[in-house]
Amino acid sequence: QFQLVESGGGLVQPGGSLRLSCAASESSRSTFDSYVIGWFRQVPGKEREGVSCISSQATKSNYEDSVKGRFTISRDNPRGTVYLQIDNLKPEDTADYYCAASRRVRFGLCVLSAEDYRYWGQGTQVTVSS
Repeated sequence: QFQLVESGGGLVQPGGSLRLSCAASESSRSTFDSYVIGWFRQVPGKEREGVSCISSQATKSNYEDSVKGRFTISRDNPRGTVYLQIDNLKPEDTADYYCAASRRVRFGLCVLSAEDYRYWGQGTQVTVSS
């Protein structure tokens, strides 16, 4: 089974930065470059929100409007890892962040809807507070 593990979360002050990582397990690396990878976040009581995704070969990426200009997604296929760089963190970015894998694209772009993703990591917590 395809497996992903997130890391890099933590407590950060407003205006700070974090880089989240999403790594494929050793047994999943051989097929890692065939998957779109998305990042999602969720706060208690709310639906999971897609924030960014990147195509399998890193040729295209997609961002939710509220994070454009602050979030940057990238991937390193030989390392089986996708990164989410988050700059100028705001308190409203506080959430559990998840990465997930999909083979779904629409009109040539990866999608940000959780139901289109099949494999999910366990999440990493990001808290933005002074």
